Amino acid sequence: MEVVSRAGLVDDAALPPASTVLWEAVKLAADGEFLVDVGATLRAWFGGLALAVLVAVPLGVLLGSVPFLGTAARALVELLRPIPSVALIPLAIILFAEPTRMKMSLIFYACLWPILINTLYALRDVDPVAKDSLRCFGFGTPAVLWFVSLPSAAPFIATGVRIAASVALIVVISTELYAGGVDGVGIYLSDTQAAGGRTDLLLAGAVWSGVLGLLVATGLRGLERIAFRWHSARVEGLA
Repeated sequence: MEVVSRAGLVDDAALPPASTVLWEAVKLAADGEFLVDVGATLRAWFGGLALAVLVAVPLGVLLGSVPFLGTAARALVELLRPIPSVALIPLAIILFAEPTRMKMSLIFYACLWPILINTLYALRDVDPVAKDSLRCFGFGTPAVLWFVSLPSAAPFIATGVRIAASVALIVVISTELYAGGVDGVGIYLSDTQAAGGRTDLLLAGAVWSGVLGLLVATGLRGLERIAFRWHSARVEGLA
């Protein structure tokens, strides 16, 4: 992009040089209004993701621990899971007048499925020998779930949360772009393009969107390695 723009092969206004975009991105880090937009996006992102975790993990544990319920709910899960959350923006606007709640509802819907599916499959893949061994010592189903199933499934549930966190960031910025609102990174991108076509500022905001996604993924991966160090050591040992 730098060479193409500097060589004059395209209009600088349409495709600014990479150095210009990066400089504008640096200046945005000190822009109070942009930081308010980032804060609004992160609040909706965290709220929707936290709500999805609080619902999806217990629901996944229930469906994964009770085969009858898991089988009965499978059709409903497979029916609702493919529906893209962005397609539900008009419905969310009608149901939730407040922009943050509207964004959180769409994030919740999008994040529910990867966390739920990972929880279900993680519980199904727990070593049956470990569960049977605990039952032989007289432990009941709740104890087996607490001491064997959940610790074994926890790393895979955390992976589902990490995937959902990235999805949530995409959904919240997309929702701000399409549905509008008062503040948010998506609102900044939309307003920047509408108020004069400053492509350099638009791309600078997009750079920060990518930076936020990278920070979220890196931070959650680091937390996984700390919290489940025993799992990483076991995987490396098997390899």
